[in-house]
This record gives sequence, structure tokens and C-alpha cells, in this order.
Amino acid sequence: MKATGQRVRDRVAGLAAALALAAGGAAAAVAGTPAQATAVPAEHATGTHNSALAVEAKASLVRYLKKNRGWNIPAPGGGPHKVTPSTTNLGAGAGGTATLPSYNWSGYYDSGATGTFTSVSATWAQPTTLCTPEQRLTAFWVGLDGALATDQTVEQDGTLAYCFQGQAYYYTWWELFPGSSVTVGSTVQPGDMISASVTRSGTSYTLSLTDSSTPGNSFSTTQTCAAGTCLDQSAEWIVERPAFPIGITPLAYFDVWAPFNASQTANGTNGGIAAGPGATSVVMVDATDTYPLDNVSGLSVGGASFTAHWLDSY
Repeated sequence: MKATGQRVRDRVAGLAAALALAAGGAAAAVAGTPAQATAVPAEHATGTHNSALAVEAKASLVRYLKKNRGWNIPAPGGGPHKVTPSTTNLGAGAGGTATLPSYNWSGYYDSGATGTFTSVSATWAQPTTLCTPEQRLTAFWVGLDGALATDQTVEQDGTLAYCFQGQAYYYTWWELFPGSSVTVGSTVQPGDMISASVTRSGTSYTLSLTDSSTPGNSFSTTQTCAAGTCLDQSAEWIVERPAFPIGITPLAYFDVWAPFNASQTANGTNGGIAAGPGATSVVMVDATDTYPLDNVSGLSVGGASFTAHWLDSY
């Protein structure tokens, strides 16, 4: 999967109400703006997957991911959407975080100077995904790089929920963007306990994932990236709806993503999400910049956990 390559993280004017709604769960909508339903999809498949359909689903996913490689979403007026932390964000640290909107990311990232970050990790129970007949994708991952305008790479791994012909299929994967995504396990189940990490040593990156519930989905791979290419300027804990040349995929319904034991190593010091120099929360918004697609909580005491809840698909 090409996760963060389609990053569309930029400040959007007029989003104060949407961000407040997502961060605080307020029931009120912006005046003149249609209220957004938060009900789960009306149609979803249950029961055992047909083995032939499972093979077809994976083949379809692989085709999507190949097409997704290296594509960027243009911003209004030209250029890619990105999020660049302000001076306030860079000074937030453990005392608090700023909140920024994105068309396809939500969760948290921390940012700093080149070479700041050497590791990122988290553990989570794989969320349950419910599907309509429409094809939808939701990725859950940790990674280094990709949050700043100067980042042109992302080193990441995690899980992916894919709605195919009304049924949910779950995978483990890793990627060094702009390279292609690599799907590994295809037998992930809702509730599986996932631990994912990315660790840098010099120009080597070890991407490891353990599915303690279904070990066959686990992996560890070491890849290389030149110091002048992978800048190690950010660490991320992200829910994403991937983007393709035809547009951003609808966000597949998930009950709750609740990463815990989230950590990062910044300038040689290990700590929680807010321990680094530029902790920032990100809320996914719709294409009209009107309402949030999910709800991202504040950080727990110690900054090692948060929750994200699905609100809408697009």
C-alpha cells in the first residue's frame, strides 16, 4: 500500500468548527451545513469468507496499490497539500498539541529537525470494519517521515482493512515510499493484537510487525535509505484513507482505533507521542473542508495512547 505518499495535509481556512467537532465530539453543526450522520453502514457482510473471493480480493488490492505508487494530490492553486508545524506547534511538546486538518490522515505526528527521530512504535487491537458493497480502504500505521513539506519519503508499517464486494479483508503491510507497498499477511482478524515499529540505525530501517493473535501475519524487514533522502524529521501514528490517481478512497467504517504504548525516540530520548519537539494532532476532513470524517481524542496522561472513531466515509 502506498500510504503516506498521497499526503494531503495542509491548513484549510474555515475549519475551526469541523476541528472542534472532531476533537470534542460536539453535536452542533455549522450553521447552514448539513448535519453528518454517524451511524454505521447499513449493509455489511458477516460469516466466513469464500476462499476464491479472498484470492480475488487480494489480487484487486495489489492492483490498486501498484496504481497508487508515487501519485500526489494537487492542492488548490497547484502544489501538494502538506502540513508544516507552526512555531507554536514546535514549542508545544508535552504541554499540549496543535490540531491540523487533512484530507486523508488522522491521528498524531511529532516533528523536528533532520535526523531527530530514530524509532516509532505502538500496539493496537485490529478494529472491526463493516462494509457496504462499495470498495473502501482504511490503513492503520506507524512510521517515520512524511509529515513535513521537506519530507519526500515515508518509512511505515501497519494493518489495512479492505472492503471488497461487501466483505472486509485485513492485511499486514510495510512500505518505503515512494517505493511500492508490500502486503505480507492476509489472515488478520478483528481483535488481533498488533505491535508495529520502525527503527533507524544509520541508513538502515527495520520495519517490524507482530500479530500475537495470528503469528503468520508477522514480519520483520530491513531496508536502506540514504541519509540525504530519508530525513527522519517526523514520527507518525496514523489512520489513513489511501489515495489513487482517480481520487481518495472512501474511509471504511471502523469501530475504534486505540493505539497504546505509543513511543518514539527523538534526539536519543525515548518518550510518548508528545515528548518530542513538535507534537501535532491531525483530523481527517471531507473534500469540501466542512466536516470531520473521524474523531481523534486528546492524548492520555503520558502521551502514550489516544483513540480515533469513524464518523463518515467521504
